[in-house]
Amino acid sequence: MHVLFVAPEFPHYQRQFVRGLHEVGAQVTGIGERPFEALGETAQWLHDYIRVPNVCHVPSLTEAVKLAQSKSWVDRLEATIEAHIMAAAEVREARGIPGLTQRQALLCRDKPTMKEFLRKAGVPCAQSTGASSAAEVADFVAAVGYPIILKPRDGAGAAGTFRVDDDEGLAAAMAASGVLDGRSVAVEEYIEGHEGFYDTITVQGRVEAAFVSHYFPNVLPAMRTRWISPQVISTNRLGEPAYEELHRMGEAVVAALGLDTCATHMEWFFGPKGLKFSEIGARPPGVGQWDLYAAGNDIDIYREWAHGLVHGRLENAPSRRFAAGIINLRPDRDGHIAGYEGVQAMHERYGEFVIDSHLPPPGTPTQPVDAGFMANAWVRMRHPNYDTLRAMLDDVGRTLKVRAS
Repeated sequence: MHVLFVAPEFPHYQRQFVRGLHEVGAQVTGIGERPFEALGETAQWLHDYIRVPNVCHVPSLTEAVKLAQSKSWVDRLEATIEAHIMAAAEVREARGIPGLTQRQALLCRDKPTMKEFLRKAGVPCAQSTGASSAAEVADFVAAVGYPIILKPRDGAGAAGTFRVDDDEGLAAAMAASGVLDGRSVAVEEYIEGHEGFYDTITVQGRVEAAFVSHYFPNVLPAMRTRWISPQVISTNRLGEPAYEELHRMGEAVVAALGLDTCATHMEWFFGPKGLKFSEIGARPPGVGQWDLYAAGNDIDIYREWAHGLVHGRLENAPSRRFAAGIINLRPDRDGHIAGYEGVQAMHERYGEFVIDSHLPPPGTPTQPVDAGFMANAWVRMRHPNYDTLRAMLDDVGRTLKVRAS
């Protein structure tokens, strides 16, 4: 199989998809923005490489694909970064390559359209709409009531997302989101409850591997509050009855969208109104979450994805041996990293359970609180017992301090 892979060089974990494809026997052509000499170890797994000025620029990407097709048959064009999904789908259709269509890509990216489609398919979602004026937002508030959520129609993560509780907050959120300038945004009913995500490797329409992760706390407070050390924990209890409804919902979303062979990342809430689907991306999760799945399940997850794509099945099932999680550790102020407290004590208590960590050296500029789960310092850990892992991560959050000056 000849696979064209978009952006093999950045972010750093992109190279693992290329390695996986190479190891399972695919011929891989990379299409990226950096010079070939800058690819490092990724170059050894590529059969060919085509440089373009911008992988999101459809004409440039189209010309690169045409060039690859002029040399040999192309079976797949794959993109795993959210910002690349629509461009790849458009080029895929134009050049007659199987995979995610423009319609499917839109439904997995445009949040109001996505929710409207899935509600009609019987998937429980929050009430939502698209709005590009203050009047349209006000009409939604009048119908649904506060609180509501304003966020980009096609963004990833919590960037540009606002919880609105009153008229004053609404005015500020509309100004910040661009609605007052005519920008179209997603407006949604606020769903109270616990937040998590459901990720899959889907092969020929079948969910071949599923993973469930939990946010502690939910994303919005985690990305707004400095003193919180937020966690994401992947559970190893997926076979328990409590997750049956989530499995059914995830499979229903895949079926409704007609997804064939791809990775998926689905967000959900569970609270007083029951289980509610939030959104889906036709791609793997970000912030290295696949590495946690690999560490918790004794698999090379990038190779498994590649094997599903190339051979139509996975090689190995997830073992569910460990729960695995990450805790993000914020500096006590903006500035530059001055040092750390509690690192040695953490290793003395939990060393065998630490997967890896990132502790930027003193002098490193700090990153904003809302920069994400892998900004500044972080520690990743695993343990056979999910509750024990939660307690360990809580303890690390209390005792490992990042000092800045």
